[in-house]
Amino acid sequence: MTLGILVAVLLIALAFTYINGFHDTANSIATVVATKVLTPGQAVLMAAVTNMVGALWGTAVAVTIAKGLIDIHVVDVGPQLLVCALLSAIVWNLITWWLGLPSSSSHALVGGLVGAAVAAAGGKFDAVIWSHGGSHWWNGAGVIPKVVVPMVVSPLMGFVLGFALMGLLYALFAWLANRTGVLRRFGRTPFVNALFGKAQIFSAAAMGVSHGMNDAQKSMGIIALALAGATSAGQFDRLPAWLGFLRITTDASHPFAVPVWVTVVCALTMAAGTAGGGWRIIKTLGHKMVKLHPINGFAAEFSSAAVILFASSLGIPVSTTHNVSASIMGVGAAKRFNAIRWTVVERMVWSWILTLPVTGLLAYALVRLVQGWG
Repeated sequence: MTLGILVAVLLIALAFTYINGFHDTANSIATVVATKVLTPGQAVLMAAVTNMVGALWGTAVAVTIAKGLIDIHVVDVGPQLLVCALLSAIVWNLITWWLGLPSSSSHALVGGLVGAAVAAAGGKFDAVIWSHGGSHWWNGAGVIPKVVVPMVVSPLMGFVLGFALMGLLYALFAWLANRTGVLRRFGRTPFVNALFGKAQIFSAAAMGVSHGMNDAQKSMGIIALALAGATSAGQFDRLPAWLGFLRITTDASHPFAVPVWVTVVCALTMAAGTAGGGWRIIKTLGHKMVKLHPINGFAAEFSSAAVILFASSLGIPVSTTHNVSASIMGVGAAKRFNAIRWTVVERMVWSWILTLPVTGLLAYALVRLVQGWG
């Protein structure tokens, strides 16, 4: 891997991070915009800052992406593999963004990595770590425990938590209305809207932090993987001393770690992408799927942020999009099931189902195309 090719890999990885930022901006600010607690400009600024804070907070997910999905003993994780995986994820993100569908950038990248690895290994499926080790499924490595299982479990958790929290809040305010004079004195709707309008600022900030903590780390893992590969291949042996920060040495005495400069660059890029906005998806999540009030927005944001932060602490690259969407569904269902526009939900679910296979096939085709040219 020449230095020029490595730079190309880094730039494409940062392009994916930027697109991830504006594609997934809606995840952290759709509800706070829809409930009119913040203006779109204020919400985007807050999301950019909180995404950067989250991106700087830990690297467990980055390590999973870098060393927990592809078996480097079976396939050489070279530049063509990484570029094809990133390009497939970028293409899918742009398609779903254009259609206003909140698909998963995380799963798009994982699908791209899996498809590219299988193609680079000549069709060998054992190039992918499907499942490996761990006393519990979340402690193991591999696509099944780290991606497939959480792809199903985490949205269900978001739905159930959103439904339960919203039901609890409804019950609490019904009790207050019957037992105290507070709500009668100030008016039930104005009081609740004012209270949760303020609370939603904090829940939206938590959502932004959780998004940065999980999503920005995917690109960190890709960049660290490219640097570690170039280091082990001896591509950096003749670099001048001032470029020594590019080397990532991994052995018994040097466990794999993401360099600080990679974390900072990805965090800044994610923040810049977030500031670019993603209004098509905001419209789908915040307006088309279910009508939201501040109390609903708070419950949805709190529920999804809790699930994502928990997953991030375990190094699980879950989908922020899936969790936010499922939490909004749960909150809407707590009000009444017909409050949810199920036709919109159906379109979203199809985009979720198709993300992994489509990006995998696209990356596979890209690698085969490059091999044919070679």
